[in-house]
Amino acid sequence: MSGDDPKNLVSTEWLAAHLKDPDLRILDGTSFLPGTGRDARAEYAEAHIPGARFFDIDEISDHRSELPHMAPAPEKFMSRMREMGVGDGHQVVVYDTHGLFSAARVWWLFRLMGKADVAVLDGGLPKWRAEGREIEDMPPIVRDRHMTARRQNHMVKDVTQVAAASKLGDHTILDARAAARFRGEAPEPRPGLRSGHIPGSRNVPYTELLSEDGTMKAPDALRAVFDAAGADLTKPVITTCGSGITAAVINLALVRIGHEGGALYDGSWAEWGAFPTVPVATGDA
Repeated sequence: MSGDDPKNLVSTEWLAAHLKDPDLRILDGTSFLPGTGRDARAEYAEAHIPGARFFDIDEISDHRSELPHMAPAPEKFMSRMREMGVGDGHQVVVYDTHGLFSAARVWWLFRLMGKADVAVLDGGLPKWRAEGREIEDMPPIVRDRHMTARRQNHMVKDVTQVAAASKLGDHTILDARAAARFRGEAPEPRPGLRSGHIPGSRNVPYTELLSEDGTMKAPDALRAVFDAAGADLTKPVITTCGSGITAAVINLALVRIGHEGGALYDGSWAEWGAFPTVPVATGDA
């Protein structure tokens, strides 16, 4: 692809050309939805891009919260990255085994921590393997590297802030879940949650932002998706999804079209759908 940008999205060709760069760090950010029966860490151990470290989204999270994989405190993020040999001055590239799914969440976490030199691998491991590129099953040699982080609080929203935005209509809220889940016609993968969506939100299923090969659509096509969803990008944007994973695909797409990317509702439907005092809408409205 053209338009490689080490601050948001790079191609497999770009990564192959930079694979031996001393300050490159590659992360496998694979995560699976509940009920799939798949083990992301085990799959990483069997096959990964040379030099890749495994970024455990569930472990590198705020365990004080009962919600899934909430963003960790900067201190925990820094500690885990130092242990993985990821530090200041490194160019980070994140991929996943889906193509483009949970890697965007890791990209967003780095940006939340004030780190700008991070990109998602377009098409992820499936595209890398389809092109016959090298994979390995050996863990990388890791040396501690100093990491600093400063949380960018404007990039994340909590339930109170989202409830206010929904009521006032002063933000554009974009939901990355599949249309049937958004409309309340399909059950949530996490038990005990109501079905539907945040009142006033718009549905932009993350899959609509991707091409058939799992790569992100070109900027003009991305703009068309947002337009078709009725997304008013002149307002501040809040993204949401099931648990804060695929919402980040929308944030990435926004950056690709020159938008600042908006904020992410970290609790997403895992919180909103369980919160008894917030309203739930169904259907397309």
